[in-house]
Amino acid sequence: MPTTDNAPARRDARRNRERLLECARRAFADRGAGAALDGIARDAGLVVGTLYRHFPTRLDLLCAVLEPKLRRVVGEVTAATGLDDPWEGLRTLLEVLGTAQAGDQAFADFLARRFPGDERTEAVHNEICALSQGVLDRAQAAGVVRPDVTGADLFLVLWASARIAEVTWHASPSLWRRHMHLALDGFRASDRLYLGETAWNANQLFRAVTGQGAHSPAR
Repeated sequence: MPTTDNAPARRDARRNRERLLECARRAFADRGAGAALDGIARDAGLVVGTLYRHFPTRLDLLCAVLEPKLRRVVGEVTAATGLDDPWEGLRTLLEVLGTAQAGDQAFADFLARRFPGDERTEAVHNEICALSQGVLDRAQAAGVVRPDVTGADLFLVLWASARIAEVTWHASPSLWRRHMHLALDGFRASDRLYLGETAWNANQLFRAVTGQGAHSPAR
């Protein structure tokens, strides 16, 4: 028969983990993936050693915080791919991702790949990118989105919206949505203006985001 001698210790460990996750969720949302871990432990009323016992690396803690939201976002993006109206699918895609990152610096950092990830984060990021490209391809095939829009353009709009949300959040939490809709209107296939610049591809965008330079040679 199993003993219950360690039950109080296990309950304490669970409570400690839950407190750490709650405080980490707030800290990462407010300050991004680089939020100080000792501050998170202190906010939870624990020493940083306890944090590391539960989450040996910063990435372990980030993944634990982000994982429920990432699951939900992937589900919502997947739903956007199945909407009957291709334009509505694209609008919904940007709305889902824009809403997910607004007020959550950690998710914005994930979407922009601003912290070193691993197979966990890369798999989800790749899935979101593939689903987003599918939504864009479908809208272009239907003739409702201009053919020179790329997946990189979508993510540049999202990253611009993240910056707008960051600086206007406390005064107007939804102002980013106005500017995203202005950008989205520019994607329409009718009455197109010449864009004046060649679109980036995903590799150029990745190199720019990771500080390698948009036009540096691929490695």
